[in-house]
Amino acid sequence: MSDKKEDSSGPQGHPLSMFDSIRRLVDTLVGIAQTRIALLGTEVEEQVARLTSMLLWTIVALFLAFTTAVLIAVAILIAFWDTNRILVAVLLAAGFALLALISFMRVKAVARSRPALFKATLEELAKDRDRLGEKR
Repeated sequence: MSDKKEDSSGPQGHPLSMFDSIRRLVDTLVGIAQTRIALLGTEVEEQVARLTSMLLWTIVALFLAFTTAVLIAVAILIAFWDTNRILVAVLLAAGFALLALISFMRVKAVARSRPALFKATLEELAKDRDRLGEKR
C-alpha cells in the first residue's frame, strides 16, 4: 500500500494535485511533439539530400548522353553524306523523338512510385494516437 502513496506523491512526499498531473501530462505531450518534430526534420533533410543527389547525377547523365547522341548522329550523317543524308537525318530525328518519349514516360513512372513523404513521422504519430487512446 505504501507503494501507491509513493507513486501518487511528489518529490517531497506531498500528494500530487490536479495541477501537477496536468503539468506532467503537458510535459509528456510536449516531449512527444518535440521528438516527432525532430523526426520530421530528419526526414526533410534526407529528402533534400536525396533530391540534390538525384538532380546532380541527372544533369551529368543528360550532358553525357546529349554529347554522345550528337557525336553518333554526326558520325552517321557523315557516313551517309553522299547517298541518303536527308533520309538519315529524318530517321535520326525520329529516333531521338522516340527516345525522348520513352524517357518522359520513365520519369512519370518514377515520380508516381516515390515513397510517401514523412512516412515514418506519420507512423509514429499514429502509434502515439493509439497509445493515448488506450489510456482512456
